Amino acid sequence: MTVTRLIGRTSGKIINLIVGALALSRIHPNVLTFLGLVINTWAAFLFAAGRFRAAGLVVILAGVFDMVDGRVARETNRVTRFGGFFDSVVDRYSDVSLFFGLLVFYARGNRFFYVVLTALVMTGAVMVSYARARAESLIGSCRVGFLERPERLVLLIIGALFNRMAPALWVIAVLSNITVIHRILYTWRQTQILDAAQASVTRAA
Repeated sequence: MTVTRLIGRTSGKIINLIVGALALSRIHPNVLTFLGLVINTWAAFLFAAGRFRAAGLVVILAGVFDMVDGRVARETNRVTRFGGFFDSVVDRYSDVSLFFGLLVFYARGNRFFYVVLTALVMTGAVMVSYARARAESLIGSCRVGFLERPERLVLLIIGALFNRMAPALWVIAVLSNITVIHRILYTWRQTQILDAAQASVTRAA
């Protein structure tokens, strides 16, 4: 067994134990989702204070709630349409809060360039999610692109723990906006196909 597989299996067992314990506690999945936002807000305050390593550890803790809320919902038969909507909205607030903390940190240090960079990252992060949501209202599914929320958080955690936030922000800024462009092009191609199909049906009628 490889080290990677061993880590994966061990992590999976830990997550399963956490999910089982939370399911037995009967805590509502939406409460877990909200607790994730609270913990990410704590991390945002740590970022604003320049305590990057501590913030990175707190983001990892918040990630546990992000991983288990949906599984607890399924385990306790509490999967609802509103739950999915609520989770998505809260995730956006969590993302923005983290980057807002970095904005405060760089603004306090009069580091204008990094304020702009962080703002660009924040915009890209929001637009990645918005582009998918808007596309899926038109074409059904739009899962293309590399930089989803988990990848952004991993990069943010790495930047925080190893005190290499600037390179992490650059990578997120570039890849998130490339992901948005990819989704725009993909949606354009799919809408062209759908429009052509609809026009064909209209002519046939």
